[in-house]
Amino acid sequence: METLLQQLINGLTIGSVYALVALGYTMVYGILGLINFAHGDLVMVGALSALQTMMFLMGVAPGMSPIAMLTLALLVAMPVCMMLGFTMERLAYRRLRNAPRLAPLITAIGMSFLLQTIAMILWGRSYHTFPQLISTTPLQPIAGVFITPVQIAILITSALIMVALILLVTRTRVGRAMRATAENHKVASLMGVDTNAVIAMTFVVGAALAAVAGVMFASNYGIAHYGMGFMPGLKAFTAAVLGGIGNLGGAMLGGITLGLVESFGAGYIEDLSFGFLNSSYQDIFAFIILGLVLIFRPTGLLGERVSDRA
Repeated sequence: METLLQQLINGLTIGSVYALVALGYTMVYGILGLINFAHGDLVMVGALSALQTMMFLMGVAPGMSPIAMLTLALLVAMPVCMMLGFTMERLAYRRLRNAPRLAPLITAIGMSFLLQTIAMILWGRSYHTFPQLISTTPLQPIAGVFITPVQIAILITSALIMVALILLVTRTRVGRAMRATAENHKVASLMGVDTNAVIAMTFVVGAALAAVAGVMFASNYGIAHYGMGFMPGLKAFTAAVLGGIGNLGGAMLGGITLGLVESFGAGYIEDLSFGFLNSSYQDIFAFIILGLVLIFRPTGLLGERVSDRA
């Protein structure tokens, strides 16, 4: 029972991060039908931008409280990623909206390599220790079950952001414009919606979520480096497909589900494989799930099968 509860906590923590990144994938796909494979690298940019800010603040204001320092780091990382997301949409994707689907896909992969290369030039190839501004001393609410204040902060922050995003999309004028553009951007433009601004806003919001996810991911594991966004981005894409890409609720459900499956798989993989595999092979579960979903339910858990109108 202790192992089960421990893996449940670990799975919810990492699943919350996957869900935030998956929301960026699903928002862009819902409006443009584009898989932005460079989105995972915004997680990396957010983490490294926050790290750079923290190192600067530690030098000029060593007595600053950890919470204030982390808040300022987020307030720098989010605008950096938001500007980067806006620039990517404006320069790389806008001209390809009416191009064959393969063209924006290749462009997205190229943007991913470009961002990783620029990050490698700016921050180097080495792994960087991410400051643990929130205590990592484990608490023991139940005998044999541990949870750190970092994990608690990740769970609470993720839940608040997801609720705020749902309210943004369902209760605000901007959200109504997003839903109209996702339904039919040509008709939405005829009704007075500035579809270019809505699409740019979608990229900006998704980039902000990626920045927060990057800081969470780096805080949880204590490291940051130029290639750290690739695997979380790929898993978040899997989560978006699992939940039903284009569906916000599906992205959240897919992220949490993938995190739980990965965590339970890591905890029990030695028993399941009779000792041939260990927890370092936990990544295989994400890709097994992706393959099964694409074979048996391509629309995902909450996705709906649609047909072209005559």
